[in-house]
Order: sequence, then C-alpha cells, then structure tokens
Amino acid sequence: MRYLAESFALGALRRGRPVEQFLGPAGSPERLGIRYVEVRPVMNRYDIFLHTREDVGHETFVDLVEFPPLDPDHDKEEFGRLVATRDDPLSALTAAEEVTGALRGRWVNTGVVQDEYLDYVKAGRPVDSSPEGLPWPAIPPSR
Repeated sequence: MRYLAESFALGALRRGRPVEQFLGPAGSPERLGIRYVEVRPVMNRYDIFLHTREDVGHETFVDLVEFPPLDPDHDKEEFGRLVATRDDPLSALTAAEEVTGALRGRWVNTGVVQDEYLDYVKAGRPVDSSPEGLPWPAIPPSR
C-alpha cells in the first residue's frame, strides 16, 4: 500500500522521518511544472515546505529533488518554500493540508512521491485530475 494511514504518517513524523505528497501540475503550458509538499521534522518542530519544480522528468528520470525550481529568480525555492511550522505532527499535517490543499489520505513516505510523479508521467501528465481520476488539490485562497 502506497498511502500512509494517518497513524503511520504521524508515526513516521514522530520518528523523525519526513512525509510527502504529490500535488500535481503547476506553471503554465509554456513552462510546465509540478508541486509537492513535504512535512519535515526539525528538532522539536515540524516544517512544511512547498516545492514547485520545473517538470523536466521522464519515465527514467523522476528524482524530483534534482529538478530545477520553476521560478529560478527565487533562490530559496531550490529547497522548497517554508509555508508553515508547527509543534506537533498532527498540527503539521493539518497546516500542510490547509496551506497547500494536500489531502489526509494521500501522504507517502519520503521518496515515494517520485513514484507518484512517475504515475503522472505515464498517464500523460493529466491537467485536471490524478491518474486515479481524483481532482488535483488546489491551493486554498489566502486568509
């Protein structure tokens, strides 16, 4: 099973392991990109990073951390944009979902997001929905 039950996602974070989620396409037709979110344990807190990368992959190149940032003018974007920090794992998942549109049942262990991207590529990079037919998460409007 690829997706982590909530208890397993929380357990991974408590053990100091990041969890990630592929959020689908980003950018424009002229400059294709992808988005994914990472919840990363750091000392006694949990940082939430939104990664927006140029879609330069293919079926044999899916290492998302090697993809260049979609907006090269933002040097910080190379390592993701810190969008929130929380003190406990459950609050971190909730914040990630509120800020990025991530879905509770779609978290994966670190590195598995590459498999999600590969499915996306093999499905022809669908714009409106994931390869499973679910709509891509939308970034919620700012409050």
